[in-house]
Formats: sequence, structure tokens, C-alpha cells
Amino acid sequence: MPEFSAPWSKQGPASYFPSIEKKYGRPISEWQKIIVKCGLDKHMAIVGHLKSEYGMGHGHANAIVGWTLAGNRAKP
Repeated sequence: MPEFSAPWSKQGPASYFPSIEKKYGRPISEWQKIIVKCGLDKHMAIVGHLKSEYGMGHGHANAIVGWTLAGNRAKP
């Protein structure tokens, strides 16, 4: 799995990451741990989990879940 660290890509889903970290107060690596530990494996189920349990907006949740399920990993 490729490992990435900030600054994130200025295009595509990863372009949301700085605002996600700022708005929700957790680094992307922590969100990825939450995704792995939630016990869900379907993209939209995980998006729904982040929205309902953490109040995350759809676009932000979708970006992190898609990036994570594609095999990317943020540096802690």
C-alpha cells in the first residue's frame, strides 16, 4: 500500500484532506484507523458510518473512504 504524507495532492479526493483535518480535528491517518476498525467493508456503508457517527459531510467522507479503499495510507 503506498504511503503518503502532507502536502496532499491539489487535485482529486486528496485535495480535501487539509480541510478535513482542520474541520474535524483529526489527521487523515486517524480517520483511516476509524475506517479500518468500523467493521464495514462497503464504500457507502463506511461513508454512512462517518456521516452518522462523526458528523462528517458526504464529500469529505466519500473522499477519505475512496482513497483508503484504493489502498492508500497516510503517514501518522
